[in-house]
Amino acid sequence: MENVNFTPKEILQKQFRQKMRGYDPDDVDSFLDNVIKDYDTFVKENQRLQEENERLLAKVDELTKQIQVGGSQPQAASTNQPSSNVTNMDILKRLSNLERHVFGSQLDNDPNESHRL
Repeated sequence: MENVNFTPKEILQKQFRQKMRGYDPDDVDSFLDNVIKDYDTFVKENQRLQEENERLLAKVDELTKQIQVGGSQPQAASTNQPSSNVTNMDILKRLSNLERHVFGSQLDNDPNESHRL
């Protein structure tokens, strides 16, 4: 608002000199009343937009911080998924070997070989 020349109050209080062949004072007053209303509306809208801009900038800062803090977590989760699959496969193999060791030849002679990996 640094480049604003007049406030609504200054426009309202402005007095013009009258000359013999000047404008109709009632027309000028009516026009200036409308200018004041518009000017006041623009000032309020400008303030609302500035507040919204500040709110949005704060939200951007907040989200940026969340991304920086939590940015590494989704990557870690995505990299853990394949390793957990490998770990699950290792567990299944170990379990199969343990069953073979505990039950010995009973499993080796079983015609149903679906238990082997």
